[in-house]
Amino acid sequence: MKNPRYFLLPAAVLMALGFAACNDDDPYFDDDLQTKAMSVSKVYLEDYKSSVPDREVSFARLGQMLRLEGSGFFGVKKVYINGYDTYFNRAYVTDNSLIVSINSKTPVSDCDPEVRNTIRLVKDGTELVYEFLIRNGYSVIRSVSNTLPQPGETVTVYGDYLHETSKVTLPGGVEVTEGIVNDEDGEWFSFTMPSGVTEGGALISESPNGVTQSPAYFNETRGMILNFDGLGSQGYWSWKENGSMINNEDLVDDPLSSGRGKVFQLVPDRLLADGIASGKPRATECWTAGNDDAADDWSRMTSLIPAETPLSEVAFQFDILCPEPWSGTGYIQVCQINNYNFAGIGSDDDNSKGMTYMFVPWMSNGRDGGEIFPFTTAQWTTITVPYVEFAKYAALQADAEAQNPTFQMVIDDRNGATYRNFGMGFVNTDFDYTDADGAKASLVSTLFTGPKIYIDNWRIVPYKFFEPSDYEEPEEEN
Repeated sequence: MKNPRYFLLPAAVLMALGFAACNDDDPYFDDDLQTKAMSVSKVYLEDYKSSVPDREVSFARLGQMLRLEGSGFFGVKKVYINGYDTYFNRAYVTDNSLIVSINSKTPVSDCDPEVRNTIRLVKDGTELVYEFLIRNGYSVIRSVSNTLPQPGETVTVYGDYLHETSKVTLPGGVEVTEGIVNDEDGEWFSFTMPSGVTEGGALISESPNGVTQSPAYFNETRGMILNFDGLGSQGYWSWKENGSMINNEDLVDDPLSSGRGKVFQLVPDRLLADGIASGKPRATECWTAGNDDAADDWSRMTSLIPAETPLSEVAFQFDILCPEPWSGTGYIQVCQINNYNFAGIGSDDDNSKGMTYMFVPWMSNGRDGGEIFPFTTAQWTTITVPYVEFAKYAALQADAEAQNPTFQMVIDDRNGATYRNFGMGFVNTDFDYTDADGAKASLVSTLFTGPKIYIDNWRIVPYKFFEPSDYEEPEEEN
């Protein structure tokens, strides 16, 4: 940070600014105070949630409350932070203290360089400009477009206040500093996946707004369920030419030749030829091997995700490629165990005890509806499903009297099942939803003849989000 400097302008110059006349009986506006010089000696962050609610700081962020300590504040009429006219309550102004909150609309990265990182206090007859570092809000990562990318693929990271990201550190300490593309509004940045990343964990980014990180799900394969190339075992039975079962011969080569090997085509060509009839459940189904396969006992994942982990911190991920627009009919049903009919939304599969998830990618609110739009992906894209969105666990999470579900509950539910295959399939049924205007509506399915949709890399991953803070909280004494 620059050393603080003060700029005192002559009273005659400032008098020409022509402040409106004030109440002569109010001592705050006494003429003597309006020419009294000001100084700032320290700045404190006011945060009642912190164990240090009044902390001396050298910078602050949008939305934070500051207390200026110094002299001559009584009588201040205007406060400008980064040139932005900032409201303050003069009831909290004394000669030695002034409290002000940094408005969320205060410009930072797009601020006029002449006033960036300044707090300007103005009276009728004098003013003070105090140099002080102003940052945007905390950098926060909300999602990652592709958490299991191949070298050379583009990864886009979405979040808040990601302006001017200059460095990305990938699991294993692999650093990316070149070729980072930044959104001017700070809502995303992108980079090219380098080679040599062999470990899984968090993606860490650095920008002028601080250091932040994703959940520990980037390049993470230790919770792999099935990748169709040797991790996990696919199971199939009763296969027939016009049947729903997907076997190993239905798998296809990655159409982008990205290095992913074999992938699962959600509706294989043998069924696309005649199309999937409207109203059809269980159009396709793809499963893991089941009870006799060691990979289907998820106790093996507790070294990655401890059994006591809340399910709000666990997610199911898979990668999808949909090169042509998909809209208006058909969706994906995910089953935690093999005990369902792939009957879709509103069926017996879809109740408070159902270990299922319904994915409708062409609705803005998923299965809850909203607007219908064409879903398409130009490259492999990761879909992240928080495990508390599976029907049974969503019901438990919403029940204030129920015990919050943990990963151990998922393990127990799977290991206690008669058939613990994990599965995914295509369903083309009608269903009710809420439209973008909040009205009840019904989706009437139609014949599905495409597009081709490709799926890969079913996996369970950690999903705990990073809570940014500029300061370490003191450890409590025993």
